[in-house]
Amino acid sequence: MSDLPPPSTRVDAPDLQGFILTRDWRDTVDGTEIVYWLATDQGPRKLVLTGLTSVAFLPSRHRPAVEAPLRAARGLELRELALKTFSHEPVVGVYARQFRDLGRLARALQPQQSPLYEADIRPHDRYLMERFITASVVVEGGVRHGSTIVDGRLKPAPDYRPPVRLVSLDIETSATEDLYSIALDSADDRVVFMLGAAPVAETCPIDFRLVYCPSRLAMVDQLNAWFADHDPDVIVGWNVVQFDLRVLQKTADACGKPLLLGREGRPIAWRTHPGKQGYLFAPMPGRVVIDGIDALRAAMWSFPSFSLEAVSQELLGEGKDIGDAYDKMAEIERRYREDQPALAVYNIRECALVLRIFEKAKLLQFVLERAQTTGLQADHFGGSIAAFSHHYLPRMHRLGYVAPNVGDIAAKAYPGGYVMDSRPGFYDSVVVLDYKSLYPSIIRTFLVDPVGLVEGMAAADPTGLVEGPQGTLFSRDRHALPDIVTTLWHARDAAKQAKNEPLSQALKLLMNSFSGVLGASECRFFNPQLVSAVTLRGHAMMKLTRDFVERRGYQAIYGDTDSIFVWLRRPHSNAEAHAVAADLVRDINAWWTERLRVEHDLENFLEIEFDTHYAKFFMPTIRGSDVGSKKRYAGLSVDAAGREAMVFRGLEMARSDWTPLARQFQDALLSRIFRGEPYRDYVRDYAQSTLAGRMDDLLVYRKRLRHRLDAYHTNVPPQVRAARLADEHNASLGRPRLYQHGGWIRYVMTRSGPEPLEAQASRIDYEHYLTKQLQPIADAILQPLGDSFAALTTSQKALF
Repeated sequence: MSDLPPPSTRVDAPDLQGFILTRDWRDTVDGTEIVYWLATDQGPRKLVLTGLTSVAFLPSRHRPAVEAPLRAARGLELRELALKTFSHEPVVGVYARQFRDLGRLARALQPQQSPLYEADIRPHDRYLMERFITASVVVEGGVRHGSTIVDGRLKPAPDYRPPVRLVSLDIETSATEDLYSIALDSADDRVVFMLGAAPVAETCPIDFRLVYCPSRLAMVDQLNAWFADHDPDVIVGWNVVQFDLRVLQKTADACGKPLLLGREGRPIAWRTHPGKQGYLFAPMPGRVVIDGIDALRAAMWSFPSFSLEAVSQELLGEGKDIGDAYDKMAEIERRYREDQPALAVYNIRECALVLRIFEKAKLLQFVLERAQTTGLQADHFGGSIAAFSHHYLPRMHRLGYVAPNVGDIAAKAYPGGYVMDSRPGFYDSVVVLDYKSLYPSIIRTFLVDPVGLVEGMAAADPTGLVEGPQGTLFSRDRHALPDIVTTLWHARDAAKQAKNEPLSQALKLLMNSFSGVLGASECRFFNPQLVSAVTLRGHAMMKLTRDFVERRGYQAIYGDTDSIFVWLRRPHSNAEAHAVAADLVRDINAWWTERLRVEHDLENFLEIEFDTHYAKFFMPTIRGSDVGSKKRYAGLSVDAAGREAMVFRGLEMARSDWTPLARQFQDALLSRIFRGEPYRDYVRDYAQSTLAGRMDDLLVYRKRLRHRLDAYHTNVPPQVRAARLADEHNASLGRPRLYQHGGWIRYVMTRSGPEPLEAQASRIDYEHYLTKQLQPIADAILQPLGDSFAALTTSQKALF
């Protein structure tokens, strides 16, 4: 039955703009009920849609198979529809009063090999997608029960963005996850709930409320009450679901007290990740939980480490006030025992750092724009397949088709992006030209589309169809994906013009995901022919572009998916190189426009752009061979204003298995060569300083342990050996063992093998660093110049 207040409290609801925060559904005796929580200018609103039916689709020839289930089930109904499958079979609609009945029917039909299509589309998602709604909405009509609106009608409101109430949450615990304190930092309150009795006098000044709680049960009560009183829309934190909320839930359970952080005092509806062991989701009614790490990764930020300390230092130039992992745990324990206000300061500082990172990186704006762009809930990261379905299904239905089921086409390999063989060596004056959003532009130009392929391949007469690679044929007028891409493309251009970088980034990521989705076997639209029609077209384009620039007298020395590296064959001034690049861009784009018009009668949406001018450029060989490497190069770039920058792609300095010693050496050596400065004495002095111990601060390896320590049995890598030594040392000192379940380890190579920094007992193996770190880098750079590391350093090594 419904949880709504009695009818006597109902008031007509005026139209309202809102932004969907959370969505849910449930089956009732009167039909399926959908609940959307909205952020609005008037505060949070709950929208309830009642008495809804759900639909799936059955090939008409299988109709006899469902007659028995129909007679046995209440609320199932068949209706004739003007829709068909991708195999051109007509279908009937199976309508169910309760959504779960569709899942039961699908399972009952499996033994008879009678497919039921789209039975897995959840009601709250289908309701939105069929109305072309992503996140921002107008609610028309309906009746109001206080802040609840019942049976209003939803329409899209693409330009609306809500005011959002944000809270940053962080906890401090013992090494065994016993809760010490909870910090909450929001615009209207900053508070720390601390386990313990208030001291006689505070030991440090504070600018927040510090509330002492006699028990952990009281802490949970205070937390529940805070959320009820302050009612935030969004909870942010760092590893907030996997650690903070998980520990809070464990603490509440141990106290026998419900943790009620959702709106209306509802609990967290914990879910586990189906493919990621131990990974948790924490959905709760009316509130979105955004983890800073997930948000940064979704926005394509990259850091050597995503720890709060590392990201804070890089983005904000500051971090926490406690040092490494051992100092942190010991200091937290000391502060809890001896100086709880100082622990509270540390606790709420972490909240403040998270808020400042979100502001600096515009993460909240990105998350909201991403929801508006994809149609996914704001805290749903990943989800490219779901986003594609959200946009594609309603448009496909209007073309008269229902979607296939996952697995209808067996998984099969297909060609990836084109990578041109490189020509290794040093070059003057290399310009890089880059196709703007290559795969989306191919989809737009050549009308690549699931329905378009179905229509094209079934056509009796291929005249007028668009020919694709491997014999594929696409309809010119029956398609949806090119139109979706065009809409997103124009929206991104508008976002860039408005300098809305979060929206521009969200749109770019969504567009660029579409071709990958078509090649994902877990997607219902997976089809190797479809994705190959994109990637192989990209291959042909890159080859034709290479031929074009070489007809102009230049040489293509490398190409990767959508970029081509053009050597101008002689040194050019910066202005000359930029002018050549501009001419090539203009002429290539004009050539494509004419070629597509004459040969294919297609409008050209392919656009090549000038990306970079490298005054000096280096393409290495594959180690141990004369063959040019791929995806690895370095250059001295010069922009139109003459500003220089060293650029590295895929070389050792960007990889975690190379030390700062190697990265600094490579940077400086290439910089000297690019600028025509002497390098031999630098190589000799660097090797000598390494051997003399003057570079010891740069010798540290930092590597990730991707598995439990006890999972390594044979071929144990050095980082695991170091981690085992570290935890043996930790145990001997009574410290917690930090590496049993993975993590990051810092170690050096000694004459006794890898040893962790916290337990180094042996002398450094300097020969290892010369032969395994410096020599490979030096030889890759020096050999094209007729030089070698050994020839330059043999005498220095003999001295040591």
